[in-house]
Amino acid sequence: MSFTFLNQLPTPAEIKEQYPVSKEFTELKKQRDAMISDVITGKDDRLLLIIGPCSADNEDSVCDYVSRLTKIQDDVKDKVIIIPRIYTNKPRTTGEGYKGIASQPDPEKAPDMIEGLIAMRKMHIRAVNESGLTCADEMLYPENWGYVEDILSYVAIGARSVEDQQHRLTVSGFDVASGMKNPTSGDFSVMLNSVYAAQHPHHFVYRGYEVETSGNPLTHVVLRGAVSKHGNTTTNYHYEDLIRLNDMYAKMDLLNPACIIDTNHSNSGKNYKEQIRIAKEVMHNRLICPEIKTLVKGLMIESYIEEGSQKIGEHVYGKSITDPCLGWEDSEKLIYTIAEMN
Repeated sequence: MSFTFLNQLPTPAEIKEQYPVSKEFTELKKQRDAMISDVITGKDDRLLLIIGPCSADNEDSVCDYVSRLTKIQDDVKDKVIIIPRIYTNKPRTTGEGYKGIASQPDPEKAPDMIEGLIAMRKMHIRAVNESGLTCADEMLYPENWGYVEDILSYVAIGARSVEDQQHRLTVSGFDVASGMKNPTSGDFSVMLNSVYAAQHPHHFVYRGYEVETSGNPLTHVVLRGAVSKHGNTTTNYHYEDLIRLNDMYAKMDLLNPACIIDTNHSNSGKNYKEQIRIAKEVMHNRLICPEIKTLVKGLMIESYIEEGSQKIGEHVYGKSITDPCLGWEDSEKLIYTIAEMN
């Protein structure tokens, strides 16, 4: 037999009982979820800004970063809703490399899934309690949703997961905003089909149960650029791309047409400084085109305390151990600029 069964994981209910959230936390999440929903549905013209480290690898530095956003959120509250990015699961193209705190709570030690689930939940709870801002995470493993469903206000489905049926069906049971990224091929049709699937009810197997879902009307698209058949990165955030997406949305039976622009990944060619220019271009296009302003509801930006990236083991506080990120000073300036342009 090829599988070696190491440990049976605690259930979501068991982890929640060990690490509960307060009534104040639950009320805050309810308020934040409603605000984000109103942006997606067009009732609120503020911009969503999903911003934070490429990977949340260290609780202290991640919570420090998120807490720094609190004052800025207060300053720009009439223009922007900041959703801190705390990504605890990292997809790996080849299966090699750091897979996130949920799998490996200490990047320099062996994987430990039980401790990872605890570390994931503890960090999210601490970040919200210290900042007053509920956060976003990527759903790499659909079966892990139960461990964080009472904590997150936004969920992203990555480019490598968006074609997977279990991801699409699981999102159909969410009650929070969920962004489906375009696949690495860049195919808009695949991305929109994923939104269609997630917005509709389904009957399937989940965590050993036969379940039904009601569909998630807050599911929308995220443009993150693509990789061509020759291995070159291609962008999809320009004016023409957004008009094409708007036209394709109009031809499908989809609720609440909405798009988030991921300013890094293939859109920047992983040149993290380009995120500043890309964000400004998207905001400019929203200013000059009513259709784009209605469609584009937000931005995703990779940002941390120290700019760039480091190798595991270098121990630079607040510096990414995966993809390079904008530093705090550039990020702070950019958030205020985005608010002024909205």
